Amino acid sequence: MGSKAGTDIKLVLAGDRKPQMQREPSRNWSKEKERDFLAALAETCNVTRAAERAGMTARSAYHRRARNAAFRAAWLDAVGTAYSRLELALLDRAFNGTEKVVQRRDGSEERMREYSNQLGLTLLKMHRDTAVEMAAEAVPQDSEEMRERLVGKLLRLKKRIEADAAKA
Repeated sequence: MGSKAGTDIKLVLAGDRKPQMQREPSRNWSKEKERDFLAALAETCNVTRAAERAGMTARSAYHRRARNAAFRAAWLDAVGTAYSRLELALLDRAFNGTEKVVQRRDGSEERMREYSNQLGLTLLKMHRDTAVEMAAEAVPQDSEEMRERLVGKLLRLKKRIEADAAKA
């Protein structure tokens, strides 16, 4: 839209009211700052860190979210992305465990894999309904088919985790 003395006129959704034309000073949120904020939010799910990366404050981010419907929708999408990444990391940890170094009295160390029963139980509870639904939907013909499906799912999960790690 128009530009006048360093300000842009934008159509924004102001609270519960109808969209209104408002002037926004150039020192405020830019498209680049918004992209930086949303990318950081998708990585960390931490509003304070995301705002710092964008060169803004968390307070201004919450204020923008309350006033701008497009930003609010993008915010929700970024949080959803972060949640999915966290879920994949937790699934990987539940399946593959975490490496633990045990120090012996003689000074030597032993490396072992530790599996969290609590994490596994929590994930089972979270996905119980989906698992029941999937089981009813397609019952494998035999144990070999079931094994192939499980291995395929684990390989896809591993590829996604490796791709995320390569991006980081």
